[in-house]
Amino acid sequence: MGFGDYPAEYNPKVHGVYDPARFYGKPDTPLSQVKVSELGSWFGRRNKSPSAVAAACSRAWWRWQHKYMQPKRSTMAPYFQLVVGSMIFFYAINYGKMKAHRNYKYH
Repeated sequence: MGFGDYPAEYNPKVHGVYDPARFYGKPDTPLSQVKVSELGSWFGRRNKSPSAVAAACSRAWWRWQHKYMQPKRSTMAPYFQLVVGSMIFFYAINYGKMKAHRNYKYH
């Protein structure tokens, strides 16, 4: 699979129109249905290559887009999600600076 190509598992005759939010590979047991004793083998079956991680992030982005941004009657939810996400991100990157400015009652 090169940059901009369809996944190798995608077959237009079987799957129909391509959906970037769908995984076209072999289905596996969802994480919510995995028993604790089978967790190691479940993680072992995952593809951990950088291209697989990028494809998973792309699918998550498109699922979010289809659910929140692209419906005909969208709400304010995606904008609030972006605001809260950016607040958490900037708090995390500035935590070291804010930690030094704590006010303690007793020194």
